[in-house]
Amino acid sequence: MLMKMVDGLLNGNYYRTAYNKIISDMLLKQDDLPPWFEYPDELNILIKQKLLDFDPWIILTGDRLKLKYQGILKRYPNRALIPFARREDNDDVACFEKVFRVVIIHDFASSGSEGGENGWTFWEWFKKCIDDMIEYNS
Repeated sequence: MLMKMVDGLLNGNYYRTAYNKIISDMLLKQDDLPPWFEYPDELNILIKQKLLDFDPWIILTGDRLKLKYQGILKRYPNRALIPFARREDNDDVACFEKVFRVVIIHDFASSGSEGGENGWTFWEWFKKCIDDMIEYNS
């Protein structure tokens, strides 16, 4: 048993397993997500480095993510949206949409008027997030 643990440590399996567990505990479980969706590596990079708070944007994790996802499913049943971040100064939520782009919707708006027509890649959204952080904290 000890040799198996040492071998796992030396080969990186222990850390890889621990990393995957941390990521899976912070995000929605695959069973709770639509079959077409898989979290992008770009988001996993931020979570792995614990880069979650970009005031006013906050990356959603755990129960907050689960509650936001359940609410968005109910409020916007005609959209294929997976939330991953929210603004703390308004009701904007960044979501992955089925076409694998990031959209920002105005949560709690009437269905059909929530916005999100324009999409970005994850890194394009992240640049906007950083710009928003600079402006918000200036």
